[in-house]
Amino acid sequence: MVVLQLRFLLVPFLTSSMGAAQYMMQDAALMNYIDRRFLSLEKSLEKCNQDILDYVEEFRDFSKMVLSRLAGLNNYKAEVKSEVENLLTRIERAQRDIDYFGSVTDSNTCIEVHEDLVKQQLLEEAEEKKKLKLMLNASCDHMLAGIKSLKIVKKTGDKHGSWMKDPGKKHTKIYLLNGSVNNVIFEFANIMTFMESNHTLKARRITLPFPWEGTGHIIYQGFLFYHRYGSLNEIIKFNIQKRNVTDQMLLPGAGRVPAYQLSPSTKIDLAIDEQGLWAIHAEPETGGNIVITKINHITMAVEHTWDTSCNSKDAEAAFMACNTLYVVYNSPSGGTSRIQCVYDVLDAVNTYEIPVLHFPKRQGSHSTIHYNPKEKQLFAWGDGSQIIYKLHTKQKV
Repeated sequence: MVVLQLRFLLVPFLTSSMGAAQYMMQDAALMNYIDRRFLSLEKSLEKCNQDILDYVEEFRDFSKMVLSRLAGLNNYKAEVKSEVENLLTRIERAQRDIDYFGSVTDSNTCIEVHEDLVKQQLLEEAEEKKKLKLMLNASCDHMLAGIKSLKIVKKTGDKHGSWMKDPGKKHTKIYLLNGSVNNVIFEFANIMTFMESNHTLKARRITLPFPWEGTGHIIYQGFLFYHRYGSLNEIIKFNIQKRNVTDQMLLPGAGRVPAYQLSPSTKIDLAIDEQGLWAIHAEPETGGNIVITKINHITMAVEHTWDTSCNSKDAEAAFMACNTLYVVYNSPSGGTSRIQCVYDVLDAVNTYEIPVLHFPKRQGSHSTIHYNPKEKQLFAWGDGSQIIYKLHTKQKV
């Protein structure tokens, strides 16, 4: 009887235990399912986040590429505008020449008209010369008659470079710009400091925001003017004391060919004389002949341009002095430098009577020659040497 009662008691207990175990198994399966779903959601979120990061990175790269293309388009637009302006100027010149030659070939019935055209042209040329004399200060009446002596101040730096004083300031500072592509200027207190053995220790280093190209830069009235590296014909005006770019301009027609055949790194050679800032360059349209442009150093605007008869073939450098261009030639293998082409913008010099002027007692070549109108000397860079040439001048005939 007792056994029978125990059986009745065990049956409900076992039934309830099995039910509880079954529920626990179902709960465990449910938790396992929920856990798997959460893991799947976490992986999906991670993938979504990674996709978003990838898309953001791709968008940044795309934005950079678009901005770079836009910058390139802006530069190209500026260059095209410069070329169009230059082309319009040359078309106007060609049109004047065509009109003149057309009048020459007219029949006899047009002789009087032809004479009127010639008179008009002469009057226009006289008026143009009068304006140029006013602009360029015709009191500048001396010309180069010879190179008296040279002094090798120091030998430092690369084969190509430039060194100078600021002729527009009352200080004795020396500036050295080493190499045909660089962005660091060395400023020395005076020439004695520059001549010391280690030139970098006592020099003030000035870093430019954009590197220069060639060796045709110049310092004038506290500003460095230079051809920006990587640009076709952009000239930068840099304030040396404030260390910032104050202005820039595009020089029409320049930058496509070297200014001098023997100095191929220099596409634009900037120069200073008694009248201020000039640019010396060559253009394919002139058959390789040198072109000179007067630039207003304050407004950075072109004031006038002259096509000279001096060819850039076998030329190594040039400089301006008293409204006159002097082109220095040499042999491709190096030899005695000589001035054998002179061009006066006011026709105040009979260039055909000027003898060839040789540079004294030196064999080699120059990468740059700058005239200092304050000291009436040439600051030259020849095969890594910094040289000063003293000049002999005479009155223009």
